[in-house]
Amino acid sequence: MDVNTTFVADLLKKSDDILILSHKNPDGDTIGSAFALYYALKELGKKSAIKCQDKIPNLFGYLKKDYKEYDLKPQLIVAVDVADTQLLGEKLECYADKIDVCIDHHVSNKGYAKHTLVDADAAANCEIMLDVIEEMGVKITRNIANALYTGIATDTGCFKFSNTTAKTHSKASKLMEYEADFAKINRDIFDTKSWDRIMLEQMIYNSVEFYLDGKCSVITITKDMLKKTGVDESEVDGISGLARSIEGVEAGVTIREKSDGAHKVSVRTGESIDASAVCQRLGGGGHIRAAGCVVEAQLGEVKQIVVEQIEKEIASKN
Repeated sequence: MDVNTTFVADLLKKSDDILILSHKNPDGDTIGSAFALYYALKELGKKSAIKCQDKIPNLFGYLKKDYKEYDLKPQLIVAVDVADTQLLGEKLECYADKIDVCIDHHVSNKGYAKHTLVDADAAANCEIMLDVIEEMGVKITRNIANALYTGIATDTGCFKFSNTTAKTHSKASKLMEYEADFAKINRDIFDTKSWDRIMLEQMIYNSVEFYLDGKCSVITITKDMLKKTGVDESEVDGISGLARSIEGVEAGVTIREKSDGAHKVSVRTGESIDASAVCQRLGGGGHIRAAGCVVEAQLGEVKQIVVEQIEKEIASKN
């Protein structure tokens, strides 16, 4: 059932022992949403806990500094920035049919929760979370502001992506007034790279291939590349925009080899191509300009499959 911000805020205020679920391979928005809600509930004297299948990247470690893990039997289960229960991962699939509330901003949301709050116009899930927390009557602390700013900054590429709106800037401005440490967050996330990351990027640029008369570029990240450079998994997700950054490219594809042999595909597009439509046809989803999926095939076949779908999408627009 679709619900509004007031309904969700009231339900959270009435509940205790709240479990917050984020998606696997966590990014700044799912993590920021989870920790913002955790600290807001803490302000109300409520116990909550955050669960994620995968380790929270070291890059976002500052969000955990005042986090205390509570051992609780959840009375309410909330999923944040999770469009589909498959995104929870195998370790959390036991909660798939038990989720009470989903707070999300993906147009591809499957409506799996008992109550669903979705705003597909929001650039980041943390925009919606700010509305919920304010509706709860919680004072925005620095911990909450830092978590929310992290989600907004990362999902907009530091406000460079086309999903950024006037409302996005307004909410970010409000968080700055609440003393979010925006300068350090932006510097650490966007402007600081390890030597290992630089070496990986060098390998990635050497892997670039072009298709569809240069309109599509594909970069590859193999397990061997990660092993040779020693790059932490937390540094890989931010690489997805590299393929799209090349002049003349309308669809940038990043293919990352997973430990089980499957391949994670990230698609970033310009105005003429719907990334979400491409990935939905391959069992994934996301946003109009940024989406992803997992393809279980050999690398060469993965490239062919994804490029074919992008070609079909271009043809449908013409």
